[in-house]
Amino acid sequence: MQPTNRSNRLLLPVKSWFIHLSLVIALALEYVPTGRLPGVPDWVALVLAYWCIREPLRIGMGAGFLFGLLVDIGLGAAMGQHALAYVVLAWLANGAARRVLWFPPWQQAVQVLPMLLAAQAIMMAVRLLAGAQFPGWSYFLSSFTAVALWPMLSFLLLLPQYQPVDRDDNRPI
Repeated sequence: MQPTNRSNRLLLPVKSWFIHLSLVIALALEYVPTGRLPGVPDWVALVLAYWCIREPLRIGMGAGFLFGLLVDIGLGAAMGQHALAYVVLAWLANGAARRVLWFPPWQQAVQVLPMLLAAQAIMMAVRLLAGAQFPGWSYFLSSFTAVALWPMLSFLLLLPQYQPVDRDDNRPI
């Protein structure tokens, strides 16, 4: 039985400038001072995971490293902490890309959760090795918040690809 809510329409290719713009917006959201509020998602990790799954040949570990360094600089974190976590996240997301895309967004979110938790565990391990205190289990709440936002993020980032194209009556597709 085929799901009835899926569209048979082909998506337009995503523009590189849109991928980079969405990552820069996520970086700007990451720089917003939220204090120590539990549950605030790691915006860069979320958008990076999305594009690594959606476009694994365009966005990968290099983008994860670059944006990780930018987050480290902007937040004043231990240099390389986010970079290491985002590289591992990009590697995991690229590896799972073909499998994850078979599912609807809410099931994709369930498969992205372990990737985001692994990235957070790496960041926490680096902090603990540097001598910081254990932040508590509420630290991992942001991964669950990010997963809850995954279907909406997926919808928003796919909107430009759903733009209407010129209809040609002589073309079957």
